[in-house]
Amino acid sequence: MINNDVLRNVRYMLDLPDGRLVAIAALAGLTVAQADFDAFLKKDDEPGYRDCPDKVMAHFLDGLVVHLRGRDDSRPPLPVAKRVTNNLVLKKLRVAFELRDDDLHAILAAAGFPLSKSELSALFRKPEHPNYRPCGDQLLRHFLRGLTQRLRH
Repeated sequence: MINNDVLRNVRYMLDLPDGRLVAIAALAGLTVAQADFDAFLKKDDEPGYRDCPDKVMAHFLDGLVVHLRGRDDSRPPLPVAKRVTNNLVLKKLRVAFELRDDDLHAILAAAGFPLSKSELSALFRKPEHPNYRPCGDQLLRHFLRGLTQRLRH
């Protein structure tokens, strides 16, 4: 899924004002100008649209975890991901919103995309694992829709 779509979805889901996105990215140690976020949030057919780079998306997701859960000083900070995949987005959102397997199943079922336990656990495995499954755009889109329904209603 395109990073810009994920950014727009999370912003809507949490009803975040424009300046808050900059602050969330800063929590993970990245300084991004408000004008950049404005360009990332535009639709791809609007003038001034820019693709959100993986570096910004990775820092935003890490900052979202800190924003929602607080900083854990007892653990060393994890390295920021170089490439943002749908699986990584799913993992970071799971951590940020403190979702358990039951929560994930309920969210996906409410969005009309039920998964079995083994299908769900395959999404959170390391890519080298034989049972790893890449998270498709459709699954992530349904997850974001279900999570938005859960948080906004």
